[in-house]
Parts: sequence; C-alpha cells; structure tokens
Amino acid sequence: MKRQDSPWKVVRAFALPGAGRLVHLHNVSGGVLAGDRLALDIDVKAGAAAQVTTTGATRLYRHRAGAADSEQRARFSVGHAALLEYLPDAVIPYAGSRHVQHTEIRLGSRASLFWWEVLAPGRLAAGERFAFDRLRVKTEVYAGPRPVLREDFLLEPGRNDLAAKVRMSEYSHLASLCIVQEGRPAPFWRGLEDRLNEVARKRTRHGQEIWGASTLAADGVIVRGLSQSGCFLHEVLVEFWRTARLAVTGAEAEPPRKIY
Repeated sequence: MKRQDSPWKVVRAFALPGAGRLVHLHNVSGGVLAGDRLALDIDVKAGAAAQVTTTGATRLYRHRAGAADSEQRARFSVGHAALLEYLPDAVIPYAGSRHVQHTEIRLGSRASLFWWEVLAPGRLAAGERFAFDRLRVKTEVYAGPRPVLREDFLLEPGRNDLAAKVRMSEYSHLASLCIVQEGRPAPFWRGLEDRLNEVARKRTRHGQEIWGASTLAADGVIVRGLSQSGCFLHEVLVEFWRTARLAVTGAEAEPPRKIY
C-alpha cells in the first residue's frame, strides 16, 4: 500500500486459501456526496492474485445546488499471469443524485479478471425507484493492447423513462459479471458462454429476473442480469463466478469474507 487518503481506508490484507490476498475497501465517509472526487488506483504485479471487495454499498447522495457532479474513477493494472477479482457491493443512486463512474482495467499477457457490478435502486419504500437525476457509467477493459469491452452510458430518468419496456421495464436492479483472460482462443469462450447460459436459463424467471451471457470481441465473456429484487443477486452472481473461475483458472472461487 503506497498511499491512502480519506475517505478511502484499507486496514490490512488477508491471506486467501491457496494463494493471493483479500483487500477490503472502506469508505469512511459513509457515502459519496455532491462534488466528491474519488480515485482508486490498484496495481497487481506479475504472478500475484488480488481479491478486492468493499465493506458496503456505494451510496450516492442527493446533488447540492451549485456543486459539481460526484465522480469516482478506478484504474486497475494487472501484470503478466496475475489475477484480479474485483467484487464490490452495489452502487445505489439515491433520489436527486448526479454521478460519474469511470472504470479502466488493463490486463497483461495471460492475466485474468473476474469483476462484477450491481446497480440498485434507492429507497424503494419511499418511491425512489429511478429517482436519481443523472448517472453516467464508463467502462474500458483491455487485454494486452486490445480493447475487449468499452461502454459509456448515460441514465437520466427524468428525460428517458427507465421503466419503459425497451429499457429496464419492471426490473429495478442491473447486474454484470465480466470474465477476461488474455490469450485464450475463441472456441474456449464460446464453450464457456454456453455453460454460463445454461446457468442463466436455470436462474431466469420472467417477471422476476432474467439472465444471459455473451462473448466479448475477444478474450472474454460477459453475463448480464435484470432483477426485481436484490435478495438473490449475490447468490446468482456467485454461481456464475464459480462456474467461470473453475473453467478459466482450474481453481474454485472463494467468496470474500466481509468485515464491518
């Protein structure tokens, strides 16, 4: 650990079974406020294994008049034959929030990535489903010099209804799992896509949750899901992760221990 500034706090790293270290990211402020600028830079050295998680959801609070949108930028560099498992808790944009999230991950040769992300609604009991002002999510994943995943989407519920049939319809939670290993041949990923879609078919219950998997441009596969509830999202993501991790690394997934 070279440097950490408030509100980020890492207490210590914990040994994982077999090899690798587990790191918990604490946001000691309890949430992200208007005008906040958070930056996270993690470098996983060649041959190392790191599992990074959070101690709670990323809560995005109401925008304050005159303040800039809050922002969180995360950059990960994963060295030759290294492993990164980035498994944060959900992002929750509360009513009136305005936020930009930018994640960039660069993988060296034979490096591996397992990364999930969940977007959850605000206080449903208070009618905060899709009540945030603006959320922009930018994602870039590179396997060697090649971009394998690029996304840049802007959600503004006041201008484009997220509950429309062509968007999220009756669902309130969006989940993704990105699996990448630099250098794997295309047939391997097509086979893994088929296996993950078997899990997706088993887990899909239309009107409650829907899942699907598809290969990336190269070197990976992505799983996406929509759900009416967050109750079983973690359980389902772990099932996809276990299936993919065993196929990609030959080792079982080890769900992160949580500390609070």
